[in-house]
Amino acid sequence: MKSFFFPVFVGFAPFPQGTLLPSLIKPSFNQSIFHPTVFFLTGIPGFETYHAWIFIPFCCLYVIAISGNGMILFVIITESSLHEPMYYFLSMLSFMDLGLCLSTLVTMVGIFWFNAREISFDACIGQMFFIHSFTLMESSVLLAMAFDRYVAICNPLRYVTILTNSRIIKVGFAIVVMVTTVVVPLLLLLKCLSFCGSHILHHSYCFHPDVMKLSCTDTKINSAFGLAIVTSTAALDSVLILLSYVLIIHSVLSIASPEERKKAFGTCVSHTSAVAIFYIPMISLSLVHRFGKHTPPLVHTLIANIYLLIPPVMNPIIYSVKTKQIRKAMVKIFLSKLI
Repeated sequence: MKSFFFPVFVGFAPFPQGTLLPSLIKPSFNQSIFHPTVFFLTGIPGFETYHAWIFIPFCCLYVIAISGNGMILFVIITESSLHEPMYYFLSMLSFMDLGLCLSTLVTMVGIFWFNAREISFDACIGQMFFIHSFTLMESSVLLAMAFDRYVAICNPLRYVTILTNSRIIKVGFAIVVMVTTVVVPLLLLLKCLSFCGSHILHHSYCFHPDVMKLSCTDTKINSAFGLAIVTSTAALDSVLILLSYVLIIHSVLSIASPEERKKAFGTCVSHTSAVAIFYIPMISLSLVHRFGKHTPPLVHTLIANIYLLIPPVMNPIIYSVKTKQIRKAMVKIFLSKLI
């Protein structure tokens, strides 16, 4: 079973499987299940000689993402004027982006600067847990932010009573529990597979569809469960976000004053941009996997890296530029430090 959109868990091998099992890999045997000692990650195919130089722009993106999201978190925590529902959700988004960056940073640095391609099976499982968990959490946080905008515009008088601090904490806790509940079984199912062929992965990090395709046993259950997860989380979130904006647009168009309409739409610009930069790379990756079977491996690798790097890089930039309160708080903190 294959999914057309959202190849977070159910995907297509980016390019043909590599060579046979290298001689230095000794699979462990347990109840007829073969687990490899290590997997081999891949940088940018055909450009191995220039990996150290190629990683410089990637390194810059990581610095921007980590420092930007760290600054957003710091500003929201320290500035009391930002202790409001909208900014609480924004802090959650920044935390997810930080987690996503740190989940792949170690393997990216190891591959591009130290040619350290090996990753143990258990470490690979751990990395997949964090990558897929933070990805699904970010999707859920974007949905929560869409609901926040809907209440703020369509029912402003009840905004404070609906989105109380206790309810926001419950939403955050529910997102973590829900995502953990679906990701852990998915990875446990992966541990039930045998890997007796190639152990060369096609990305710079462990990715569930990539690892699953290396199995020499039947993966129908894994694919079906992965598809169910994506459908019930990221796909459903995107539909509900779209529905919330249909209701928001309907409400805003009923406002008589053009100036008030512009102001109402202006409060949604940052969030709609965040939604776009999260889902467009995801859909692009799915289209490449679905229709780009003969696309050069370089294209798959670059899109896979963009898929995980662009949202953490762009979100803090968008919210810093488009949100006046965040911008003012940052200026206030910088000035206080200088003084």
